[in-house]
Amino acid sequence: MNLAESFIFNQELQVRWMDLDPLAHVNNSIYIQYFELGRGKYMSAASPTWDWHKHMFLIANISCDYKRELKLTDSKPTVWVRTSRFGGKSFDLEYAIASEKNGEQILHAIGKSTQVMFDLKERKSIEIPAWLKTEIKAYEKHSDL
Repeated sequence: MNLAESFIFNQELQVRWMDLDPLAHVNNSIYIQYFELGRGKYMSAASPTWDWHKHMFLIANISCDYKRELKLTDSKPTVWVRTSRFGGKSFDLEYAIASEKNGEQILHAIGKSTQVMFDLKERKSIEIPAWLKTEIKAYEKHSDL
């Protein structure tokens, strides 16, 4: 498996002692936090115009499929993020969490979230701005999103 073939963005993770459960692997709820960390960094990388003080989305749905336990001692844990779909007011992100062992990627989890664009002043959902779609499509090098 080579996630670099299907994902452009990745962010190395730091597995902390407090992320572990009594079985000495990363607790299931922490994977969602790792997705969140990746999502924040991804938006800044994929959209130069993005400003967290001006633009906002809400998470409408998020899921995680656990594939293999992640431990404190696993090498180079990384979250990978990509946009997989644009709708009128929402878009989907996909995630993969992997580590390395003997030069091979080990997949620990995959996930997906749906973001809905939100106007903070009006307190309602809004259309995805054209500039955001344009910037992410250019970043992803994916014109059919």
